[in-house]
Amino acid sequence: MCLDCARLDRRKFLRYAASGLTAAALATSSGLFSPSFAATTLSADEALAKLKEGNKKYLTDPQSCLPNAAGTRSAIANGQSPWATILTCSDSRVVPEIVFGGLDLGELFVARNAGNIANTDVLGTIEYGAEHLGSPLIVVMGHERCGAVAAACDVVAKKAKLPGNIKTMVDSIVPAAKSQFGKPGDFLDNTVRENARRNAEIVGKSEIIHHLVHEGRVKIVYARYDLDSGMVDFLG
Repeated sequence: MCLDCARLDRRKFLRYAASGLTAAALATSSGLFSPSFAATTLSADEALAKLKEGNKKYLTDPQSCLPNAAGTRSAIANGQSPWATILTCSDSRVVPEIVFGGLDLGELFVARNAGNIANTDVLGTIEYGAEHLGSPLIVVMGHERCGAVAAACDVVAKKAKLPGNIKTMVDSIVPAAKSQFGKPGDFLDNTVRENARRNAEIVGKSEIIHHLVHEGRVKIVYARYDLDSGMVDFLG
């Protein structure tokens, strides 16, 4: 994400933030979030339907889901209009552009970290995608057998001790694991789903995103990706 290219004046942004203006004021202040290109015309529901259809394509014809960027690269070099924002795990087996049907450059605005955690940096990224780029749909997607979630489950069930920044990262997932410990079903998979739900909830509490949702300009959903079948299950 190139803030200079998008003409976002950092000093102006910090000045507005320091003055305590509301998210609504941030969204409407002159030039602060004014893209020099047209945002997508898709609604959130249309974007969601497009993701679901792309995932069906991935399930039935995965070989056709390798995007060909050569023809698109130059066309979008000066501006992007993504129609969905995806927060998902950094797991190398989870590639949103492929999972959702071989999407091209410029279609998805993607944030990834281990455990699909909506931390400060990710929230800023999602806010930028929704407010500045006009992305109408936000998807928080966990996945089967997530290593970061498994580590949180081990902390809860086995009192595992984790080193360095890995501990700090996994600590964000531990509350989801604690809420699922001892419940019927698979502990890890239940926690994957709950972690996605909780992080979608965190996204929704952002002032900027909350304002956009209230206006009907943005929709938030959460999902689980199955590594074995390739299916994305949209949960809420």
